Amino acid sequence: QVQLVESGGGLVQPGGSLRLSCAASGSIFSIYAMGWYRQAPGKQRELVATITSGGITNYADSVKGRFTISRDNAKNTVYLQMDSLKPEDTAVYYCNAPYDIATNAVLWDWGQGTQVTVSS
Repeated sequence: QVQLVESGGGLVQPGGSLRLSCAASGSIFSIYAMGWYRQAPGKQRELVATITSGGITNYADSVKGRFTISRDNAKNTVYLQMDSLKPEDTAVYYCNAPYDIATNAVLWDWGQGTQVTVSS
């Protein structure tokens, strides 16, 4: 079982930036696609960005052009660079390996997530 530890969240003003990190235990990390998810209060968890083992990325329309997902397989870490942040980006952010994007099914247990709050 892979364990996931997210970090890098915080309070930022609209228009600001944050860089999230997700460290994964285990040596199998590099073979899996990874995704960043977020869950706002009262809303369902949503997938915002994915990256394949080979580095191909995809983004939800709501974050396209503002967020950048990347990975360092040597460090078993996936990143989410978030720029031009908006109040509607406020949520707890999680990483995981997508199993079924249509149902948000993932391969591993969820980590604790990292809180991102965008407010003036």
